Amino acid sequence: MLSRTASCLYWLGRYVERAEFTARLVEATLRLDALSTRPAGDAAWLSAMKVLDADIAFAATGQALTPRNVTRFLTVSVGHPGSVLFCLNAARDNAKAVRTALSREAWSAINRAWLLFHGKTSPGDTEQVLNLVAQAEAETRGFEGAIGRMLRNPSSRFIRLGAAIERADNTARLLDVKYHILLPEGEAVGGAVDRDQWTTILQTVSAVNAYRWLYREGLKPWLVTELLILRRELPRSLAACGEEVVQHLAGIGKETGNQGEADRLARDRHAEFGSARIEQIIATGLHEYLEDYLEANAALDAAIARQFRFY
Repeated sequence: MLSRTASCLYWLGRYVERAEFTARLVEATLRLDALSTRPAGDAAWLSAMKVLDADIAFAATGQALTPRNVTRFLTVSVGHPGSVLFCLNAARDNAKAVRTALSREAWSAINRAWLLFHGKTSPGDTEQVLNLVAQAEAETRGFEGAIGRMLRNPSSRFIRLGAAIERADNTARLLDVKYHILLPEGEAVGGAVDRDQWTTILQTVSAVNAYRWLYREGLKPWLVTELLILRRELPRSLAACGEEVVQHLAGIGKETGNQGEADRLARDRHAEFGSARIEQIIATGLHEYLEDYLEANAALDAAIARQFRFY
């Protein structure tokens, strides 16, 4: 496989995963905002942008922090590289470059998702935004399903590898921002706003039912944290993503003979989850742990690029 082809497949996986995550975050924040007082709603939109590292770029536009402005920025902005539209444009461009490596179903799902946003300058009112992001989520899930039905060869593995790296990054950022922003001033820990925000996290990663199945207790921040970091049963947890990265790199290495630094870094990171305990992580500093994880994930991404000569 050509290095350029591998790079396009890898970034196709990353961009589709990023588009879906942004759509899910917009949907969850809209629902949270509808249930909150205005101060809590403003904090929710600010935290959503911080998760996506979009707060500085949004501030540079000079627009007021309103749900309509933020949803437009995060969904259909052509100038913001993290918007759903931008990600789907990039995903489609990468898919076009490797069209023969994809199944018809995978290409169709990408194209349909792109058509949902193509040419849009506004996502509409709240109901229209919810409908739009729900359709985008359905098409990206359809793409994921189509990839799962492709041959287990380097083409599908590079896509799923990129998705796993992106998914881990998104989960870590989501949890880290919640840890920092926590509550609007004057709100009680464990109060309604606090519970709503932790529920929003679970909704964003499709884990509301998973939490209820795995924990008999009510909603507890440390249990949500454990779920998103250490529970391999949850596909979007850091542990599950790490396991998936190891598997896909091993599969690619077996089929191409290309193994190296990325495999070692992935195995070392995955091994750390075996002995980790949430009490220890929180006691030594959750923010510091997540910052270290994000740096390690970026290093792994760079190692993958070097190993397979993406540059």
